[in-house]
Amino acid sequence: MIGERLTEAMNEQIKHELESYYLYLSVAAYFHSKSLDGMAHWMKAQAHEEMIHAMKFFDHIIDRGGEVRLQDLKQHKTQWSSTLEAWKDAYQHEQFISDKINGLISIAREDRDYASEPLLAWFADEQIEEEATASKITDEIEMVGEDKSGLLFLDRELAQRPFPAGSPLDPAAYGQAE
Repeated sequence: MIGERLTEAMNEQIKHELESYYLYLSVAAYFHSKSLDGMAHWMKAQAHEEMIHAMKFFDHIIDRGGEVRLQDLKQHKTQWSSTLEAWKDAYQHEQFISDKINGLISIAREDRDYASEPLLAWFADEQIEEEATASKITDEIEMVGEDKSGLLFLDRELAQRPFPAGSPLDPAAYGQAE
């Protein structure tokens, strides 16, 4: 059985993951408005990953006899002044999520909830990848600067990211070509 303190913290993490989903869809909409469809594609795939993350916590709570209590979501941001600002925000958001995961690990250790450690270790590893990727893309956008051909090159490169299997955000799932 999962303890109440960790259940409450994981319910809050579900909220953060769902807000991440919403944030990345907002960034995708922004990129589409700037004709950066490859970056929008990348953000949609990222949004799907965030939904998967929320469901990992959801299922863990249920499987451990806890109660999932969904919370109100906050819309963090919907507009950016530049491509670089959007990527910097994505990177900062991943750092925020890493901090929250570290907090969950601390609670699990304090409560001696060893059954949650494999899940939380997976998330700690995942956040290393998430931060590294967002940081690298942000650095590349900074290197490109005002070079529109460089920006278009990155946009095309980011369009190659595959969607997770069965993603409802993949245009192929609803009969659209991206």
